[in-house]
Amino acid sequence: MPTFAYKTISGGNGATIQAADRPSAVRELMRRGITPVSVEPVAVSVPSPTRKGDARAEALAASPFASKALSRGEMASFVRELGTAVQAGLPLVQALRTIARQGRGARQKEVLQKIIDEVEHGRSLADAFASCGREFSDLIINMVRAGEASGKLEEVLHQAADLLDQDVKLRRSILSATLYPLILLALLVIGIIVIVTFIVPSVLETVKGQITELPVPTQIVQGIAAFFGGYWWAIIPGCIAAVYGAGVLYAQPEFRMSFDTFILKVPILGRLLRDVAVARFTRTLGTLTSAGVPILQSLRITKGTLGNKAMERVIDDVSEQVAGGRTIADPMEKSGYFPPMLVQIVNLGERSGRLDEMLRQAAKSFEERTETSVKLFTTALPPILVVILACCVGFLVLAILLPMLQMQDSLR
Repeated sequence: MPTFAYKTISGGNGATIQAADRPSAVRELMRRGITPVSVEPVAVSVPSPTRKGDARAEALAASPFASKALSRGEMASFVRELGTAVQAGLPLVQALRTIARQGRGARQKEVLQKIIDEVEHGRSLADAFASCGREFSDLIINMVRAGEASGKLEEVLHQAADLLDQDVKLRRSILSATLYPLILLALLVIGIIVIVTFIVPSVLETVKGQITELPVPTQIVQGIAAFFGGYWWAIIPGCIAAVYGAGVLYAQPEFRMSFDTFILKVPILGRLLRDVAVARFTRTLGTLTSAGVPILQSLRITKGTLGNKAMERVIDDVSEQVAGGRTIADPMEKSGYFPPMLVQIVNLGERSGRLDEMLRQAAKSFEERTETSVKLFTTALPPILVVILACCVGFLVLAILLPMLQMQDSLR
């Protein structure tokens, strides 16, 4: 479609609009409330063809919003409002402008203006989302692209908003449920450090020089106290270095695979992680396929939501099976990571041609199962921490009492 450059009465230069011809461009400008003083055609250079992955990478690198990602809650609200506006019959640009006028934060206003500019220049909504860099995930972009291609954009936007809302709800429930155990663990560590550093040395000072050889537990506690007392300045840098080293090690593919495979086998925690991944997999895959995204592309996008390399490898096997014309259910069943009920649902959905519908119906059940696993984990964790605390306190008491008992025996 030809591009026309126009000037306004206020002297603005460089603005462009796409239209079939010059009269159409003038009419479109007048419809937008813009009074042009000149409208002239411009030559548009055709960019060399690039792969979608390269274009996406360039957008991520060049986008001014790369370090200003919106929160998931803000994204869910925006997508739902846009779907409601489009469903009400508003043109896309007008819907975006209406949302932009509703007192948004600075970041969201910048993103919305970027999207509006891209759409006004003739780009699709999915391409406009992609131009914003990390603001919009591949999940949202591909759903919107499928909605535009199928003519069901408003329906797909509502599905995307539901998916984002469920993810936000799941994250908040996990955070709120694990907050108390994390606080308890932090207090446990701080309490032990204070006792070992300040209290134990003063108590053991009374037996110093009266016993030739201290008991092993006492020597251990004294060594820990001496370390904290003499090298307290190295504790924080050491913790930072340890966290950084763990991050570097975790980034190694082989270690990450081994660790993720191991953690899935840890009692209670492994079940929680599996249930969270399965709930996300079911909801995301069902939403994508119902939106019209091809199954192979849906599997690739869904793979990125699992958060566990061992389970992601299973999805790679599933993708290979599907590409070869085989079923999804077999590699899922062989892995042992996915519950039998989900395998049966996928198998039945493939045979009946209702995979998307059955996955979306099953998603609620797996999300409820995840909530149960979260409650089980948070119920079991505090007693475990209390037992650990009792063992630590018992060891400290033993380290204090043993030299005192040994001193009493020497006095007899």
